[in-house]
Amino acid sequence: MNDTGAHVFRTRVYWEDTDGAGIVYYANYFKFAERARTEMLRAVGIEQRRMLDETGIAFAVKRCACEYLRPARLDDALEIVSCVTQARGASLDMHQRVRREDAALAELDVTIACIGRDGRPARLPPGVRHALAAFNSKTT
Repeated sequence: MNDTGAHVFRTRVYWEDTDGAGIVYYANYFKFAERARTEMLRAVGIEQRRMLDETGIAFAVKRCACEYLRPARLDDALEIVSCVTQARGASLDMHQRVRREDAALAELDVTIACIGRDGRPARLPPGVRHALAAFNSKTT
């Protein structure tokens, strides 16, 4: 977590992330963002497998919009900055920024649904809601 309340996940661009020209393939930004969300949860003690096993609750992406600003390239060191912008009864809105040093490369707005084993909406467990409050910020 950084001083704005956002979670920062660091990764590097590998050959497998790129096209033949060494530029990150557009869909891989979604993979970077997914990994960042998983590590954000881990940072506050939430393991998704354990949450599913113990509560029957899981997270699923309901909506994701991405604006591509600049390309990431082979060997770039990236940071994915994630914050919760709104928590509702059964869903979360998040903003994620992929950046290289101080340059924003992509901006993602994501809605995460909380679902039960049957795939139907389920309330966000209070402990999870409380833990995610650490990342409730609009500044990334």
